[in-house]
Amino acid sequence: MDALLQLLHPLFTPAFELLGSPITWTEILAFVLAVWMVICNMRVHALAWPLALISSLLYFLLFWDGKLYGEASLQLVFASLAVWGWWQWLRGRDAQGQKLRVRQMSTRARWLALCAVLAAWPLLGLLLDHQTDSPVPYWDAFPTVASLLGQYLLGRKYQENWGVWVIVNAVSVSLFAYKGYWLTVLLYAVFIPMSIAGWRAWQRQLAPVRA
Repeated sequence: MDALLQLLHPLFTPAFELLGSPITWTEILAFVLAVWMVICNMRVHALAWPLALISSLLYFLLFWDGKLYGEASLQLVFASLAVWGWWQWLRGRDAQGQKLRVRQMSTRARWLALCAVLAAWPLLGLLLDHQTDSPVPYWDAFPTVASLLGQYLLGRKYQENWGVWVIVNAVSVSLFAYKGYWLTVLLYAVFIPMSIAGWRAWQRQLAPVRA
């Protein structure tokens, strides 16, 4: 991995400084693609997924270089899920065999999702604490686990994905501020109102039958 980072060293050249921290070309490019991605998600446009794939790979490099291993690994999962989500939005079907539409989860499904996150969070935190040199293993673990849920719900066009992203983005703002990724802090801060807007935009497209 260190060899790859060395090979891609030009991408980590600082473009400018913000609040005393260097902002690299990698972070700038990932920022632009991520904003474009969320706009496409709000409009339920499948272009969001290839944008997600590229921005996730860029953020993987950025976070790995910063020793945020949970967030870095999450970006690789995001890249894989981007391919899956792209397929879901183009070819996916619901339980009734119908083309996926914007919909809501059942109450039971919401509780199961919450329990899954609360169970997986400390387990991942324990793993990061013992197997990596992450300075904030449990803090790193929560948005990692919650983001997996958000990505799954987004791929299956559940409106609740936007609520998950509000929480993930709020926690991530603090995490990235701790590491000095100020442009990414700005990105995730902007994501919060965008996620609220996404919820409202999908509210207008809700399928009449709950799934």
